[in-house]
Amino acid sequence: MSTATGRAPGTLIRARDRDWVVLPGTTEELVLAQPLDGDREFVAALFPGEVGEPGFGRPQPQSGEAGDFASASLLRTALRIASTAGAGPFRSLASVAVQPRQYQLVPLMMALRMDPVRLLIGDDVGIGKTIESALIARELMEQGSARNMTVLCSPSLAEQWQRELRDKFGMEAELVLPSTAARLQKAIDDPNRSIFDHYPVTVVSTDFIKQDERRDAFSRHCPDLLIVDEAHTCVGAGSGDEPQKRYELLSALADRKERDRHLILVTATPHSGDPQAFSKLTGLLDPSLRTLDTSRSADRDRLARHFVQRRRHDIKRYVGQDTPFPEDRDTQDALYRLDTDYARFVADIIAYTRQQVRHPGGDQQQHMSWWTALTLLRCVLSSPAAAAATLRTRSIVAGTRSKAEAVKLGQAAAFELSDDETAEGMDLVPGSLSDEPETTREPQHVRADEVKRRKVEAKALAAFAERADALVGPETDAKLRILVDRVKRQLVDGYDPIVFCHYIPTAEYVAKYLKEELGRSASVEAVTGTLHPDARQARVDALTARRGRHVLVATDCLSEGVNLQDHFGAVIHYDLSWNPTRHLQRAGRVDRFGQPRRRVREITVYDTDTGIDGLVLKVLIQKHKDIADQTGVAVLVPDQGRGVLEALASAVLLRGKQPEGQLTLDFEEDPDFGRAREALHKEWESAAERESKVLTKFAHTGLRPEEVEAELDALRQALGDPGDIVTFTREALAQLGAQPIGDPRDRGFKAPVDPLPTGLKHALGFYEDVDQTAAPGGAPKAKAKGRSRSVPRDLVFREDLPVARGEHALFRTDPAVRALARYLLDAAVDTSLPAEERPARRLGVIRTAAVDRRTVLLLARYRFRLTLPPREAGEDPRVLVADDAQIVAWRTGDDGERVWLSDEETAALLTATPDSNTLPALRDQQAARATAELDDDEVRDHLSARGRLLADRLREAHQRVREAAGQRGRERGAAAVRRIGVEPSGEPDQLGVYVYLNAPAAQQTAPGGDR
Repeated sequence: MSTATGRAPGTLIRARDRDWVVLPGTTEELVLAQPLDGDREFVAALFPGEVGEPGFGRPQPQSGEAGDFASASLLRTALRIASTAGAGPFRSLASVAVQPRQYQLVPLMMALRMDPVRLLIGDDVGIGKTIESALIARELMEQGSARNMTVLCSPSLAEQWQRELRDKFGMEAELVLPSTAARLQKAIDDPNRSIFDHYPVTVVSTDFIKQDERRDAFSRHCPDLLIVDEAHTCVGAGSGDEPQKRYELLSALADRKERDRHLILVTATPHSGDPQAFSKLTGLLDPSLRTLDTSRSADRDRLARHFVQRRRHDIKRYVGQDTPFPEDRDTQDALYRLDTDYARFVADIIAYTRQQVRHPGGDQQQHMSWWTALTLLRCVLSSPAAAAATLRTRSIVAGTRSKAEAVKLGQAAAFELSDDETAEGMDLVPGSLSDEPETTREPQHVRADEVKRRKVEAKALAAFAERADALVGPETDAKLRILVDRVKRQLVDGYDPIVFCHYIPTAEYVAKYLKEELGRSASVEAVTGTLHPDARQARVDALTARRGRHVLVATDCLSEGVNLQDHFGAVIHYDLSWNPTRHLQRAGRVDRFGQPRRRVREITVYDTDTGIDGLVLKVLIQKHKDIADQTGVAVLVPDQGRGVLEALASAVLLRGKQPEGQLTLDFEEDPDFGRAREALHKEWESAAERESKVLTKFAHTGLRPEEVEAELDALRQALGDPGDIVTFTREALAQLGAQPIGDPRDRGFKAPVDPLPTGLKHALGFYEDVDQTAAPGGAPKAKAKGRSRSVPRDLVFREDLPVARGEHALFRTDPAVRALARYLLDAAVDTSLPAEERPARRLGVIRTAAVDRRTVLLLARYRFRLTLPPREAGEDPRVLVADDAQIVAWRTGDDGERVWLSDEETAALLTATPDSNTLPALRDQQAARATAELDDDEVRDHLSARGRLLADRLREAHQRVREAAGQRGRERGAAAVRRIGVEPSGEPDQLGVYVYLNAPAAQQTAPGGDR
């Protein structure tokens, strides 16, 4: 064949010594094609002159070619793994390394009804929002509805998003961060081409890209699919104008005037208690949603098309499937009293801060703001280490002549004291003057009395720092002692705890002394924002890889988006967060889907001396929990609790009294504080009450996912059980001479690379150069290059995600597993290879008691052209190529006629096991007879009819899924559903033919008999 004319998508061709499948986009000048083995990395544009008739044909009987039961099973499983272009309504599930739970398919089904997708996923912490949003993204990419995508998130979560997309969804994402953007742009040959045009999948720091000099360029080149993680931070209150800048960025990206962009917003706290912020968030999906009144049923219906929000009780059991969440959370308080020296130190700090704030002498200018003073107290109560670091920083700042320079010093100290990327909006970093305007103009001459005052202040702060140094260690720090005690209790009870601290110096201090106190009884590591996100995960992995018990000390850099439930069962709040949501997020690291324990623990440490911790616990954290328990809604504290905290600062530092030598503060009796507390709680309760009334609507309990359960079951059957992948990989490597090493109970094994065939080594990334210098015996010597230099050269496989660098996961999407499957498929067709390099055979004869008469199974691969509605009016429909493996079977009846087996009978045969050996002569004779039957008109007609029937089933499945997702009754949706088409493309590939003979009868029947 010398021209591409007439080559429809799905047609088989041959070029460059291999078979290909023609893809959409083929023209008269170029044939766009994908290798028959399904490897999308090698999609090529072929010239018509190099295209010929396909070489793939039916199995050819040759002496010794027919394999046994094992070789037939290997081929079937290899075909399942290699297939990445399923024809069913959920194309993405053939290419992901996770098996979504039924409830996680609800957002996907909602997305299938939208064009473009505009969806807010507000599911509770630990339900799996990352999986839900990434699954939609993969489906849109598979269907061709999106060409490229970007995830916007905080820098601390960028690495995790990259890992999740790569390990679970097979999507290689580039990180666009301050440290990577210039390098990525430089690697592009065309200087006018954007990073986002060049790289199909990117993960971007929201705060990096929102800056004025980058925002406009990103808006022009933003991909057509956008996921925004922690979307509530882009509309809510916060320090400075950061949320406003984020909102301006998203508003520009959400604008549909220029292009229809898919937008998926993800947050566990979609409603902060501020109706205006929630309206801004939903308005990003559709401007008309900004004016909705969720108290009205009709408006809730409109919003429900774009918004899904489930709590745990909604999905504890969903469509007949249980979700293994922990059944209970054991909450405990760990109260302590300050030691005498520490109490005296804190009392003196309080007296000092009051003096600084009140500024005796009538001068109305405050030397220290309320917030800085209150935060200083908070830091002192955190740990001696945090106190010393803060006081030294403030000493330097106080002794600085220039106020502008002081501001810079204070802001620089932020990175040493607290994780800036997770800092709460109400918290000023200790030691900073960020609450004072940087634009304040310095007088040309600072008054002498002011210089003297600053020196005195600096000296006093330095002296306080020295006192803090003397308080380190469990002998003088009661808070540390009670932590050591509680950690030891958890370890004895079999719980590995995570200790959360607010300040970096505190986390390092706690980890140091825990290591000393625990000795060899447990491994201890600290993870803070000083580590690169990738290094954080590496440290956690290294800790959990050690034998024995583990203790992880962390700042809030690990409180969001990080899954730690596999290795930890308890959370200890060493420092209270003044943001109740942060406590929820901390606990959510262990109290989430997949936690193997029925009960997790949450322990809160706080002092009973000052009353500050107790007040925050009572007024904010406990109130947050009470509201959630009463209404089922976890609403953010309105305005981040600023009013009540301002009243607290005022009561403690301006009006409060403190008898000398005592710590107990009288702020709870302050009338302003009482009024602020009552106002906060009233607003908070009202917001929760409003939200609780609409939960059922947005939980989408009536979405009818049971209507697509049959499609899901069929897909799982086609893809196979995860256990099949483990068995296949072990058996395939063993058949190729690379015997796996390791007990299957270890959930992993390794296998040597050297015995593997050269072609498979290349596919796995191991290469060899042949040195023509003769080795002893006359054979050429092989010298390694590339990754083959590593010694020893082993393939390491693990059953669980994530895997370490250089290891492979036993999932169908892992590159090594897929390379092994594709090699077996290619080798099975290439009869020129030695038998030992072809463990999977296309012919097989099996003797089993599972049949009472001769039965033939045919493994066939159908290809289809799937037509989907266009993205935009005026465009051509989208045409995709899909494939589907089918097994058809027939047996010989008493009258010699062929009887076709039902799908249920065929499926039962796949579990049959051989009961006796087959003589080589009988095996060859039966294989030849079976392949000859493939030429019968009856077989050909049956295969063609099955292809048409399968196409009709697939079309109905696509329509049923979209109707179940809510398209029914909507004119545009119904019309789109009707335009979905599925047609067979060409004759099916006859991959394998296997004969089942009854074991006892086969021993008594002459070759050629039917029984």
